[in-house]
Amino acid sequence: MVTTRKQELSAEESSNIEKHEQAETATNEAPFSSEPNEEKKDDDAAGKARDRQARFKALQARAKSATERNLKETAAETQRLSTDPGLVNSLSRKHAFASHNLLKADTEAAGEDFERKRAWDWTIDESEKWDRRMEKKQRHRDNVAFQDYTQDALKVYKRQMRELPPNLEAYEKEKLAAIEKAAANGDLEIVETEDGEMVAIDKNGSFYSTADSVGFTDNKPNRAAVDRLVGDIQKAEEVRLKKRKERRGNEEEDVTYINEKNKQFNQKLARFYNKYTSEIRDSFERGTMI
Repeated sequence: MVTTRKQELSAEESSNIEKHEQAETATNEAPFSSEPNEEKKDDDAAGKARDRQARFKALQARAKSATERNLKETAAETQRLSTDPGLVNSLSRKHAFASHNLLKADTEAAGEDFERKRAWDWTIDESEKWDRRMEKKQRHRDNVAFQDYTQDALKVYKRQMRELPPNLEAYEKEKLAAIEKAAANGDLEIVETEDGEMVAIDKNGSFYSTADSVGFTDNKPNRAAVDRLVGDIQKAEEVRLKKRKERRGNEEEDVTYINEKNKQFNQKLARFYNKYTSEIRDSFERGTMI
């Protein structure tokens, strides 16, 4: 029994000694095993610092370039604001007028025809186009006054036609679809000529529109055309209301007339006598005249 007890104690002591030695060994080896991890952490921190520094330098460069651009734009805007466009246009017109007069004076002093010499710079087509343009401009200038409602409606129609751009692409598509439909129904015959050109022949004369044709009723305008029509109607309504307001005049002013003719007569009197009667009217309104 005693021997067994001693053996157990010696076994426990030996195991404790082994554990102590293992702990010392782990303690001694720990610094050597952690050195690579610390180096890796240092490398990561240095890389992050370099990235942050690079981003910061890029931001500084962007801020510097933005500041320079802002300064340039500010200087250009200041120069634009300090320059009067009306004055520049006026000087340009005066310069052109002076150059024209100087050239005319030099030409007449040399005994030459000024209009003929100036026409040398233009071709015959350009000269004819210019003459037609000036003639048309003169006709429009003479046709400004109101003549009758038919003429006024014609001017409105011409203006609307000028503002209506033709859609040639849609026209060609509709034309091709109509030809294909007529050819499928047997109303058209497609014939190839000797030159290789395709010609459509109307068999019974029903393809082309006449006074009795109702094919236009199948046309469905697109959304853009409807919006353009609505815009034209709204614009015409705004013009009508504006003219109506101008005819009525200022609704807040005193009504001193009984009809439009009397209003025009009063306005004519006011143009000549207001400067003499304004003080008297003001005194009557204040009650200080009596």
